[in-house]
Amino acid sequence: MAKTRELCKDNRVKIVDLHKAGMGYRTIGKQLGEKATTVGAIIRKWKKLQMTVNHPRSGAPCKISPRGASMIMRKVRDQPRTTRQDLVNDLKRAGTTVSKITISNTLRRHGLKSCRACKVPLLKPAHVQARLKFANYHLDDPEEEWEKVMCSDETKIELFGLNSTCCVWRKKDE
Repeated sequence: MAKTRELCKDNRVKIVDLHKAGMGYRTIGKQLGEKATTVGAIIRKWKKLQMTVNHPRSGAPCKISPRGASMIMRKVRDQPRTTRQDLVNDLKRAGTTVSKITISNTLRRHGLKSCRACKVPLLKPAHVQARLKFANYHLDDPEEEWEKVMCSDETKIELFGLNSTCCVWRKKDE
């Protein structure tokens, strides 16, 4: 199992000093409130390298700087329906080339997840009342008047783009 936290420099120095004084792993652990295995790992590292500081971890450095991450978070906070491709394009304009997966990982690291947007009713009660008022007002209009009116069937057709629900970025508890 991986370590969950690192000991501060002072505790590591105390462990080494107590070991030099002739104390055992368990005794040191009980005195400082650490596990014997942790104490043993620190002492073995000290014996091998004569130092207790942590080395830099392996792995690729993060491509998105803290400033870029804050720019992404600000844009998503202001416009939750922003797509990953829009964020990639914004970072590209700022001089950083990243993939959509990197954007997703950054947003997840900051506590956001992608959700489907809630469906909103097309007509609000105010719209229904306005339509009813219009219909009642024109109820007695003659047929010649209605021949001048052109009606459409309100069918939604998208020529370009996807005809699907969009996603929004939300905090995990929203």
